[in-house]
This record gives sequence, structure tokens and C-alpha cells, in this order.
Amino acid sequence: MSYQLFEEYQIETTKDLKKNYHEIIEQVGEDPFRNGLVKTPERASKAMQFLTQGYSMDPQEILTSAMFDEDYRDMVIVKDIELYSLCEHHMLPFFGKAHVAYIPDGKIVGLSKIPRVVDVFARRLQVQERLTHDILECINSTLKPKGVAVVIEAVHMCMMMRGVQKQNSATTTSGFRGEFENAQTRNEFLKLIES
Repeated sequence: MSYQLFEEYQIETTKDLKKNYHEIIEQVGEDPFRNGLVKTPERASKAMQFLTQGYSMDPQEILTSAMFDEDYRDMVIVKDIELYSLCEHHMLPFFGKAHVAYIPDGKIVGLSKIPRVVDVFARRLQVQERLTHDILECINSTLKPKGVAVVIEAVHMCMMMRGVQKQNSATTTSGFRGEFENAQTRNEFLKLIES
């Protein structure tokens, strides 16, 4: 039995991107017909579609598909959510962790839906600041909780591989709404994600 991987991609998009990647390989001075590069344009085309699939997903629909009435009114935290995104300025990866919390107001959401929302926004051309804001506002407007908090810690290849070439720098962004704007609640959340 042979190994078979099934992935679905847009045929026309794959064809167009493949042509573009073929030209890029030529323009940087390589031979796109060299043995190791023959399949690279198609692979790169499919990789780019995978890394930007968030454009075709609806994060609000993901949340509403698993919303439940519940009288739980304390903090819910999903921390250390792995995220991988592409910097919109250089189309190089940035990656790290997201920590998301909310305080329900009569509605809770299936816990797996929060990492899915993170993925939807991360799988787009992004800046970390907007990624933080997008996740925060989506959860806030969809669940209408008493409060939402998002902290993202990430490293950026555009700072490590090129430009300033700083290998040990990381970027932290945060956003708070509702009860998390209160210092005591915010500090409780920050303490819990550090533990």
C-alpha cells in the first residue's frame, strides 16, 4: 500500500501561483527545471493556499456553531495556543503563542473553537497587532461576554533572517475589553498565563 496524502486546492489558483513561483525561481537566478526544483512551484503554490486559507473561513460562524447557554460567570482561559502566520510586509513567517480569556455572560463556547478562531485570523497576511485585535473583537462581538483578553507572544522571521537580524527578540501584543480593563481582573489573567 502506498502513502497517499489528500489535500484540496483550487485548480486555477494553483495553476496561476505555480506559474508565478516558476518565474520567481528563474528571476533569483536558479534553474526551475533542476531536479530538486521541478516540483517546487506547485508545492509552494499549495503551501501559500494553505497558509492563507483564513480568508475563506468565517470565524463568527465557528464560534456560533458551538455556543451554549450556561450560567458560568468566571474566567475561561485557553492558553499556549500555537499560531503560525505570514507577515504582510515581507511574507515571511511569524509564530508563537496566543493566550485568550473571556468571562461569560450567559453563553459559553466549545473550547476548541477559540484556537480555531486564532487559526482563521493567523492564516492570512497579517501584522501581530491586527491579529491580536481581530481575535479580540471577534470573540467580543460574537459571544458578547463580560470581558475578553488576548495576549500574543511571537517571533518574526523578518526580524531574524533579514533587516536587523536579531535572533533573540520577541514581540508581545495584548488587548483587553470589558472587565479585563479593570486592573485586578487583568492582573489575575496575566498571572494565570505566566504560571
